[in-house]
Amino acid sequence: MNFTPHEFAELYQEIYIDLYRYALYILRNAEDAADAVSDAVLDGFRQRGTLRERERFRQWMFAILANKCKHKCKEYAKRRAFEWTDQAEEGDDSTVDQLADETVPDISRNVWIRELFYKLDVEEREILSLHLFAGYSSQEIGHYLGQPAGTIRSKEHRALEKLRKEMGKS
Repeated sequence: MNFTPHEFAELYQEIYIDLYRYALYILRNAEDAADAVSDAVLDGFRQRGTLRERERFRQWMFAILANKCKHKCKEYAKRRAFEWTDQAEEGDDSTVDQLADETVPDISRNVWIRELFYKLDVEEREILSLHLFAGYSSQEIGHYLGQPAGTIRSKEHRALEKLRKEMGKS
């Protein structure tokens, strides 16, 4: 199925907030998240003829975005730049607030939750984000990460337990 530009835009409109939220939680930087989403959308638009089922658009776009985020995380590691900007930690939420005004739940503005989330390692954040924001199953995440679904469920469970423990401390 080859989507027209208008059809692509309509489908994108339904998920753009979730795409941004996913990238923000993985990358921990508003500018990098916006760049990753833009790159993913551009790639998706260019490759729109490869998607066969309209119903798979959301998963397809999240897979493209997950690859962009993974590449960006590798880039961070290469530069040894896991010195996250004050923007993510101090809550410079200008872009997030702008989106929040368009019916994004308070979670995107809640710096406390974001800080707890950032205490998880990259893989744990990725697993939770793919499940919570993108709606992927353990089996789908496992396929993407090259791990058994049971391992993904265990890692997700441990990550959630870490979050619960941290929430109890706060």
